[in-house]
Amino acid sequence: MQLPSEFISKYRRLMGDEAEEFLAALDADSRGGFRVNPLKATPEETLAQADEKVEYVPTGYRGPVNGKSLDHVAGAIYSQEPSAMYVGEVVDPQPGERVLDLCAAPGGKTTHLVSRMGDQGLLVANEIFRKRALVLAENLERWGTRSTVVTNESPADLEEHFPQFFDRILVDAPCSGEGMFRKEPAGIEYWNPDYPAECANRQQKILASALKMLKPGGTLVYSTCTFAPEEDEQNAAWLLSQYPELSMVDVKKYPGMDAGRPEWADGNPEMTKAVRLFPHHIEGEGHFIAKFTLGGDASVVAKPKKKRNKKGAGKKRLPKEEQALFNEFRDWMMPGYQESHLLTFGDQLYDLPAGIDSIDGLTVLRPGLHLGTFKKRRFEPALALALTMKPSETDKAIELSKDEWKKYVHGDVLSVDTSLKNGWYLLYCQGLSCGFGKVVNGTLKNFYPKGLRF
Repeated sequence: MQLPSEFISKYRRLMGDEAEEFLAALDADSRGGFRVNPLKATPEETLAQADEKVEYVPTGYRGPVNGKSLDHVAGAIYSQEPSAMYVGEVVDPQPGERVLDLCAAPGGKTTHLVSRMGDQGLLVANEIFRKRALVLAENLERWGTRSTVVTNESPADLEEHFPQFFDRILVDAPCSGEGMFRKEPAGIEYWNPDYPAECANRQQKILASALKMLKPGGTLVYSTCTFAPEEDEQNAAWLLSQYPELSMVDVKKYPGMDAGRPEWADGNPEMTKAVRLFPHHIEGEGHFIAKFTLGGDASVVAKPKKKRNKKGAGKKRLPKEEQALFNEFRDWMMPGYQESHLLTFGDQLYDLPAGIDSIDGLTVLRPGLHLGTFKKRRFEPALALALTMKPSETDKAIELSKDEWKKYVHGDVLSVDTSLKNGWYLLYCQGLSCGFGKVVNGTLKNFYPKGLRF
């Protein structure tokens, strides 16, 4: 890998005796990893291929991932670089909390937050760029979540809707990406000596918006995948200087992790409470993580501001005919299901999570769990719903063999026991729900989305 000469000279100056080892690590091979989804059945096949556990993440492993495997397609695993996994552990969201992932795409850290919350509470996953937000929504759908709303807003617009609203906020900020040079060498082309300072300025604006949305007593985690002090310790020091009510929390350091470096900022010893993951000290690409708490009265609870609907905003109530169609499906497939707030976007039905009263005024890509589609006086359930369900939650489930699963994701029609009643069934393989099918006189009609078939 050909690193810019200015980059090399900068880190030789900053890192002194460590510099050559650090630079050599950037030229070594990258090693991937994955996290297991604790909300789903154990992905035995992928775990059998794992090299070792990630020591600081209970659900993390180092090893290869097959993107077309049952484990991956059914959302039992998420491919993620090991050092990035520590961010979700540091955020440490609790079930029932209101959490914001402000710069969430592509969704690795967001899915980690879902897992840590047990998919209980409210998680708003935001991404300003629409194409990336769509990828985020797809990854969250595969992971299986009922408690997540995906928004496509700027932080400045989002702050108007959620004043002092969230218990925890993660700002995994867009950065100069120095920690990803080894994994994605194309990022080197964008780097220049002034780029980290430009990124730092943008990050400060994002952080300012985040703090307006954080409840008194709440937790802010700021992370980057860069080594640049301008974006790391210097931004953490900026936060402390600009917001006296903020205090840093000491982030636990596992063997191989480094403390933040006060000398790379304003000399404030509080910087040692942050953590750095360097590729020459720990196996991973590189990360910086700082954790803060906001002082004040934790009992203050603000409600989102209600604004005029943007295009595509959901209806408040279902028409009687549509409600009846959904009720019929619910009573057949999942009689124990308790909806929170049903709403439609066009012909699409969603269940808005508890903890958020309104999405008026927001650009929303996924307003909670996608339940299905209304089509000519019938209701067709969505893949997203299947991926949140466990086979034990319904008596309308059909177990597929591995070969049958391969035929299913290919789009083939399957034969089933002719004694099965006609109607919708949840399909699962090796304990993992993978979609819906409709039995018609011994034939299982395939409803796996055409755009996902392989």
